[in-house]
Amino acid sequence: MTGQRRALIIANGEYDNPGLSALRSPAADAEALASVLADRDVSDFDVQVVRDETAHVIASRVEDLFADSAPDDVVLVHFSCHGLKSESGELFFAARNTRPERLASSAVPADFVQRCMRMSRSRSIVLLLDCCYGGAFGRGVAVRATGEANVLDAFPGGGLGGRGRAVITASNSIEYAFEGDHLADDHARPSVFTSALVEGLRTGDADRDEDGWIALSELYDYLFDSVRERNPNQTPSRDIEMQGELYLARSRRRRIKPSPVPADLRAASEDPNMFTRLGAVTELQRRLTSENLSVAIGAHEVLTAMAQTDIQHVAEAADLARQEALVRAEPEVVVFGEVVRGSRPVARIRLEGPPIARACRFTASHSWLRVTEVDGGAEIRLDQVEIGAFDGRVTVTGPTGEVAVRVEGQVVREPEPPPAPEPVPEPQPAPEPRTAPQPVPEPRPVPSPPPEPVLAPAPETPEAPRPPATSPKPDPFAVAAGLFAFAAAVYLVVIAFQVSSSVEDFFEDGGWTVSPLIVFAIGAGIAMFAPRTRRTVGPGLLCGLAMLSVVPYGPVVLVLARGCLLVAAAWALVSVRRDRSVRLGLGKPRGALTFAALVAGIGGVAGLVVEAGELFAYSSSRADEGAIYLVVAMTLLIGTVLGAFLRPAAFGVAFHGGVAGGGIVMVCMLFYALPSSSRVTGAGWGIALGMVLSLAVVTGFAARKAKG
Repeated sequence: MTGQRRALIIANGEYDNPGLSALRSPAADAEALASVLADRDVSDFDVQVVRDETAHVIASRVEDLFADSAPDDVVLVHFSCHGLKSESGELFFAARNTRPERLASSAVPADFVQRCMRMSRSRSIVLLLDCCYGGAFGRGVAVRATGEANVLDAFPGGGLGGRGRAVITASNSIEYAFEGDHLADDHARPSVFTSALVEGLRTGDADRDEDGWIALSELYDYLFDSVRERNPNQTPSRDIEMQGELYLARSRRRRIKPSPVPADLRAASEDPNMFTRLGAVTELQRRLTSENLSVAIGAHEVLTAMAQTDIQHVAEAADLARQEALVRAEPEVVVFGEVVRGSRPVARIRLEGPPIARACRFTASHSWLRVTEVDGGAEIRLDQVEIGAFDGRVTVTGPTGEVAVRVEGQVVREPEPPPAPEPVPEPQPAPEPRTAPQPVPEPRPVPSPPPEPVLAPAPETPEAPRPPATSPKPDPFAVAAGLFAFAAAVYLVVIAFQVSSSVEDFFEDGGWTVSPLIVFAIGAGIAMFAPRTRRTVGPGLLCGLAMLSVVPYGPVVLVLARGCLLVAAAWALVSVRRDRSVRLGLGKPRGALTFAALVAGIGGVAGLVVEAGELFAYSSSRADEGAIYLVVAMTLLIGTVLGAFLRPAAFGVAFHGGVAGGGIVMVCMLFYALPSSSRVTGAGWGIALGMVLSLAVVTGFAARKAKG
């Protein structure tokens, strides 16, 4: 019976004690390693992550994991934190509440972990220690790895309960790496050891014998070579007590064994007659395109031998046939162009040629290049956060050769909307000072000055005429979007007043429910024509307004108006796409107003859900209307969350405004359809209306702040 595969990842990077320097890598270590260990195509571990917890919480989770494991379970524990040596030489793992002067009571002893491993029933335990070892820490000192303290001494051989235990450390010594008074890099990234571990498992490069499985011994050899290549001063160490091999992950790297060509074809390729050998080249070329990769590899080996040893005429024919199976990747250069920091663009590499040319693996030159194999090629995801130009390579390696695909571009900051010009104050005449009257002195004779020469006036140079100031011409797609928005508003006005013959009918027949939609449609159309708002504000407002228009509810006469809004939103997105100065993307929510908008939107969703519950409880005939409430609630939730992440910020704020407008319209329509019954109180509707109105108010404050 096959046991479970269980993993516990312990990452501590933040510490309450100021004497312990913060570590940048544990958070990224935990995220990257948990992702690859939980991947069903790689390891399929049941992963638990403990981040920045106290010592007693960590010890409890470690003890539970080992105590609950069965004999056939594979248990993996990964520590990423500070490692502290006491004065007596004992090793401790630092937790969030650790005090260096009170290690016994505030840190996790390595001896405790060893005892848990020894008492566990599991016969397959792997302990990975990616720790900074040292006895003293200060501001600006990051410690990773000295010759005077052997880390594996804390886990002596034979003391782990017999066979089935393995300890692998990122480094086995202590050395100090000074980075100045502050951390050298504000962006968290995995450590050298864990990044090599994740890369080896995810890409399959740790599968040294290419048998489709990554054994523990292969993984250590790969880690040793990778870490030493990136940091020659860091040497991973191991202490393994295993009977047989422990396979930790699957690999896509499988060595293709060539299938020998038939005896008659082999004889024809070596026949003294040149034309017989040329005929063999034709047959070998046909086998080279076979779906059976072993057959294709066998033919490729024979063609390679003929291209290298035969006479020129036959060698050229064999080489030409072999060229068809070489690895070819399109495009040869992946140009991302300007990438806004925080976005995660994706590009695709396509493989061309017969099956043997597409049996390839992909290797990235840098950690910020994420390569995922897909059918017919690979996807490249850019995870670069540093401002400036980047240049990397993805190496495509197959049985018939390899090629390098260049990846280039530039990371730029998020564009900010231009500030509004400040009004220039008009000059005011200075008031004349008021003084007391002074006695007028008697005039004295003043000698007359000599007469000045009279000069002829210089001819005035006519001022060159200034060209009239012109604003940039609006994009035709922006104009079309504005016209469709106005068309929706005009149509709604006509319908509202034709259906209702009087003011009473206007309110009784529900014509008032479309009034907010008319106002918002007109506002969106104006924003698409105004020079300062047609680039981001207008498109954002239209997209948010149209999002609620896709909900299938309301009178049939509204279908045309909603269609006009959807078309307007589509044209607006096209205009944004054509404007190279605007790059739509996603980023982290920032500012108190953004979180206030999230709270308001979620509150509106809660009100709609409450009202749906009342309708379900009222009558089964109202179940369809209750379902509409839930659809509107889900759409409102998606729009509110999406608006908080959209960048540029002006587009996200306008998108929130459109979502608020569409929410107000839908809530009004739903209220009009509420049954008049004491069992349906309408309390949820009141909550929803109040919250969507709050969302509109918050959006208005956010727009005013952005303008300021």
